[in-house]
Amino acid sequence: MSRAIFLASRPFLANRIIPSYQWKETNLRHASTFKAEAKDRKWYYIVGIATASGFALMYTLDHAAEASSFHMHPQHLKWPHSGVMHTYDTASIRRGYQVYKQVCSACHSMRQIAYRHFVNAFMTEEEAKAEAAEIQVEDGPGDDGKMYMRPGKLLDYLPNPYPNEVMARLANSGALPPDLSLITLARHGGEDYIFALLTGYMDPPAGFRIEPYQAYNPYFPNGSAIAMTQQLFDDMLEYDDGTPATQSQMAKDVACFLKWAAEPEHDIRKRWALKLAVVIPPLTLAILYWKRHQWTYLKSRQFVFKGPRQPQAPPE
Repeated sequence: MSRAIFLASRPFLANRIIPSYQWKETNLRHASTFKAEAKDRKWYYIVGIATASGFALMYTLDHAAEASSFHMHPQHLKWPHSGVMHTYDTASIRRGYQVYKQVCSACHSMRQIAYRHFVNAFMTEEEAKAEAAEIQVEDGPGDDGKMYMRPGKLLDYLPNPYPNEVMARLANSGALPPDLSLITLARHGGEDYIFALLTGYMDPPAGFRIEPYQAYNPYFPNGSAIAMTQQLFDDMLEYDDGTPATQSQMAKDVACFLKWAAEPEHDIRKRWALKLAVVIPPLTLAILYWKRHQWTYLKSRQFVFKGPRQPQAPPE
């Protein structure tokens, strides 16, 4: 009986044995495949290096062109809110709003800032209401069906100096004063650019031509010829808190105010980041420990595979 089983299983075992010449052919086939893959990877490396070199060349040429022009990049300054643990300077923001109100608001709008945003930021609610009541807002229609003027409220937005874009261009020799609500996010350098622009006016170099209504400012990116002439001068206004109103002080304060206008959630974001930095590490360690504790019995199991029994030759 056992001899019959052994003889019947010989074709099955013969099919599982690979002859030596087939083994050599298989090895050669795999070797050729590896060579082809290595050749393909070589081309990938060449294409990647060529692409990176092209981008590096374009970057170098672009910066070389900027270095040869009259445009200057603003220097990075240390602001009160620059550090990870630092917040806005409320007094500087309040002074910056005074500069905007008395100087910048004659041409620039802030359509996304309302008086209610001032509450608990750098003004009390009563101060913000009094500030809003200084403007007149068109409202209505009333009971007679006509529009009427009323004092401003906390829900009203800062007034626009011009009724439309056409009037703004006519009043500024064709140039359109940008809205300052998000100006620190819309310009490269942020508040550094604002400070450098407001304090960087100078006489144009020899051979540089500007129009009579323009001024030369090397920090202005559009050819250094800017339609806004110098606006800040020493002692041109008096701060309510008695701070000396120098040109650099006013430029710094209005830059802080515009930074706050663009990112009023700055302090809240840093506060939440600090809370998460304190809570997440121990919570992560606790979750990892729980995971290892719950899954350790699965990962420590061993599986042993036992193949079919080999047929034994019958005893002679």
